[in-house]
Amino acid sequence: MMEKRASSPSPMDIMGGSRDEEDGSCSSTVNTMRTAETLLRLVPMTLCVAALVVMLKNSQTNDYGSLSYSDLGAFRYLVHVNGICAGYSLLSAVIVAMPRPCTMCRAWTFFFLDQVFTYVILAAGAVSLELVYLAYKGDTDITWSAACGSFGAFCHKATASVALTFVVVACYAVISLISSYKLFSRYDAPVANSSNIAAFQG
Repeated sequence: MMEKRASSPSPMDIMGGSRDEEDGSCSSTVNTMRTAETLLRLVPMTLCVAALVVMLKNSQTNDYGSLSYSDLGAFRYLVHVNGICAGYSLLSAVIVAMPRPCTMCRAWTFFFLDQVFTYVILAAGAVSLELVYLAYKGDTDITWSAACGSFGAFCHKATASVALTFVVVACYAVISLISSYKLFSRYDAPVANSSNIAAFQG
């Protein structure tokens, strides 16, 4: 009888075991979320590099003359922004991959920078898209003729680079939502005052 009592687990041991299992499942969930966010931040880096390389190699020379991305300010801006965003995506992915506690300062920093780079890359894509549209359609009001009929290869590469940039915009929008959730979920919901509710109902 004594041996059976000694070998039987106590309620505290059972509770401790369940707590360890909960801690283990919680840590595995956190690791999974960290890995997913890291990969999500690496996706726009690869897309930014691809858009940058396509635009850097975008030049064409024919009987009508020569045309390069560097001749147009919007495309130069697109190249610079893609390079900066690629660097930020890599840096943020490395920081997120580190198993460190998420402090309030870190959450605010990611929230602010994600918002800034989302709007920066959106502006670069919008300006370049307008230029591509003018290159295809032209504008008779300002006597700007369509250039893609003479520089078709240049326009195709520019369109591909702008399309990749807008995919980056979509990725940054998702990342911004994640950083917003991680920040504002740390705050408690406002507590309603019962006296104010009674006065309002009366």
